[in-house]
Amino acid sequence: MELTELCTKLKFEHLPAQLDTLCEQAAKRELNYPEFLNQALMTEWQARRLKGVERGLRLARFPYVKTLEQFDFSFQPAIDRKLIRELAGLAFVERAENLILLGPPGTGKTMLAVALGIKRSRPAIAYSSSRSKR
Repeated sequence: MELTELCTKLKFEHLPAQLDTLCEQAAKRELNYPEFLNQALMTEWQARRLKGVERGLRLARFPYVKTLEQFDFSFQPAIDRKLIRELAGLAFVERAENLILLGPPGTGKTMLAVALGIKRSRPAIAYSSSRSKR
C-alpha cells in the first residue's frame, strides 16, 4: 500500500501534502526511523491543532483580530500596563473569574477584550523536539 493512500485511510489530512518535504529533510538530517515518525506525526498533530484554533477563533466571532502587542498604550496613558501584563497571564481564566472592562467609549476596552480572548484561544503551538537522547 502506498504511503499517501495509507495516510488517507488513517485520516491524516495534512501529512500527505508535506510528506515529500519531510522525507527530504529526514534524508538530509539522517534521521532514524523513530525520529522521522515523530517528525511526521508532529506535523499532522500541529496542523490539526492549528485548524482547531482557527475554528475556535471563527466560532468566537471576534469583531477583528488584534493582539496585546498591537495595543497603543500612548493613545490611552491612563491604562495600567502592569495590570494588562498581569491579565495577559490569563490567571483569571484559570481561576474561572470574570473580567469586566469599564470606561468611556473609545478607550480600547473592546480591543483589550478581543486581544485577551485571542491570546486565550491561541495556545502555544510550537513543539520542542530537542529532547535528551535516550
